[in-house]
Amino acid sequence: MSYDDVEIEDMEWNEELQAFTYPCPCGDLFQITKDELRMGEEIARCPSCSLFITVIYNMEDFAGGSDPKTKKGLEPSKQQPVAVA
Repeated sequence: MSYDDVEIEDMEWNEELQAFTYPCPCGDLFQITKDELRMGEEIARCPSCSLFITVIYNMEDFAGGSDPKTKKGLEPSKQQPVAVA
């Protein structure tokens, strides 16, 4: 049984982890990637403890490689500068 049910809109995009995250009671973060969501995964796990949450989201928002953050009104990822030698 999952610790909680959390809407994807309540999670934050973590650029460093390349995953949606949500605070875990242990102090770490529940994590789930876009690829996992595209595959239909709905469980976000905490890497530091045994807890996990069920992520509530519309799978269609993640199908076809589209960016769900723009559809859901979440902050779009910032583009990283690229150095060319």
